[in-house]
Amino acid sequence: MWDELAPIGRHPDSGGYRRFAWTGADADCRAWFKAQAEARGLTYELDRNGNQWAWLGDPAAGDAVVTGSHLDSVPDGGAFDGPLGVVSSFAALDELRARGARPTRPLAITNFGDEEGARFGLACVGSRLAAGQLTREKAYQLRDGDGISLPQAMEAAGYDPEAIGPDPERLARIGAFVELHVEQGRALDLSGDRVGIASAIWPHGRWRFDFHGEANHAGTTRLVDRRDPMLTYAQTVLAAREEAALAGAVATFGKISVEPNGVNAIPSLVRGWLDSRAADQATLDTVVTAVEKAARERAERDGVDLRIVRESFTPVVEFEHALRDELGRILGAGRDSAVPVLGTGAGHDAGILSGQVPTAMLFVRNPTGVSHSPAEFAAEDDCVAGVLALADVLEGLACR
Repeated sequence: MWDELAPIGRHPDSGGYRRFAWTGADADCRAWFKAQAEARGLTYELDRNGNQWAWLGDPAAGDAVVTGSHLDSVPDGGAFDGPLGVVSSFAALDELRARGARPTRPLAITNFGDEEGARFGLACVGSRLAAGQLTREKAYQLRDGDGISLPQAMEAAGYDPEAIGPDPERLARIGAFVELHVEQGRALDLSGDRVGIASAIWPHGRWRFDFHGEANHAGTTRLVDRRDPMLTYAQTVLAAREEAALAGAVATFGKISVEPNGVNAIPSLVRGWLDSRAADQATLDTVVTAVEKAARERAERDGVDLRIVRESFTPVVEFEHALRDELGRILGAGRDSAVPVLGTGAGHDAGILSGQVPTAMLFVRNPTGVSHSPAEFAAEDDCVAGVLALADVLEGLACR
């Protein structure tokens, strides 16, 4: 399975993946998922929001145990973020069948669409739509860098955008959702464990900063006469790093758009996107407020107009303690020590669904801690350990 997925959407120059929502690479990933479901005799479904489902047992029976993740990527992302969870889900089902396990609850594997938000700027679009956290009206307003709207992209890919919206009936069928994911950090590597359990997802959000200045000639305009938004933006980037370090949080300007974007032109507009995350809401608010204050003060000094828009936000997610503890009990059997429980600063579909469905996550060791990069990596024996752990969890939850 891993070898079949590996070439899809991989850029020949960077070695990273460009599997963006409703593109050709996304279609190929979806076709792969459907083929895996059909090869195992599973009932395949595509829901109203473009999320894929593969069912073992009657989907309408309710109280299902669901696992899976996503197959899309960030720009030039790594091979493991998302796909490891989907591949491991199919492999875990194969392991259950090899054991002769007999599920007493329906089992399902899912691929949630547009989890990374690389094309339209909003993460977890498929799960947000299903959970009612993204309205159809707001979804229709989403546009990519070329001005193509989400419904236009869906229609071009052969899907009906008129159908998107909340899917409470489907979510009501789910008794537990467990998402396996490569760890996006080095906690497991430092502890020497191959697999861990998630405790919570940090609150996080994305803010767009629009710095409006005045375009002019780079060679003839005196420094004192300039209204240069790039200068304001640069100072804001430094402020974000400083405020995050002081608060024990993280803050990153990882995307920028410049107009007119000429080497010999002072920009008229610099648009930057801030991603910030912290262990608790109060800390996150402190960081973002401080960055906004620094940006406004510098903008006033530089004669630059500033507009700040919060494009997305996800509050802290505490995974259901009962389900988390059950995973610990299942995986802790026969161990000398408890399975490590760790928090994460990365968002996931499991976090979006947690308001409607009991959710939990498993992490697989990442020896470098690198993620959202072609250097992202997990050793094969650790991936196998993740598959066996997921199989144990599915057996413990669905075959009791």
